[in-house]
Amino acid sequence: MGLLTMLAIGGGAAGAVVAAPAVLAAVGFTSAGIAVGSYAASMMSAAAVANGGGVAAGSLVAVLQAAGAAGIPVAAQAAVGATGAGVGAVLAILV
Repeated sequence: MGLLTMLAIGGGAAGAVVAAPAVLAAVGFTSAGIAVGSYAASMMSAAAVANGGGVAAGSLVAVLQAAGAAGIPVAAQAAVGATGAGVGAVLAILV
């Protein structure tokens, strides 16, 4: 494995873990709740309509809001980092 590949994998992993909270906030999953008029609000509305008026515990919207409010748990950070590393590896192959 070459140096460029290792750097791409490490950078992808670190970048994904650092960027994840900012991405959650940007789409509307904030520490104060779901931002009005955001993509997250649209997701919540659709989930509530599909579920008869409420958002189900454990649903994607509920999990993302919990991460936006309380931070991303270590296990989820590991998954995000692994995904970023995979993207970095693919990019290194393509370059």
